[in-house]
Amino acid sequence: MECRQEKTAEKCSCSKSKCTRRGVCCECIEHHLKSRQLPGCCFPVDAERTYDRSFEHFSRLIAEKKI
Repeated sequence: MECRQEKTAEKCSCSKSKCTRRGVCCECIEHHLKSRQLPGCCFPVDAERTYDRSFEHFSRLIAEKKI
């Protein structure tokens, strides 16, 4: 399978524009899961900008019906 980094990077909602994993979803997911986090694209824009990408934060957002 061929990586579509350029096309994916255009749609990436991560606010870290200089991230080396931007557009390389498989690397991004692997990186965040190792730290018990989810990638920024799993969060609403305002929540993503807090850089709290923890499972716990995601769970709170679900409980508050913000996701």
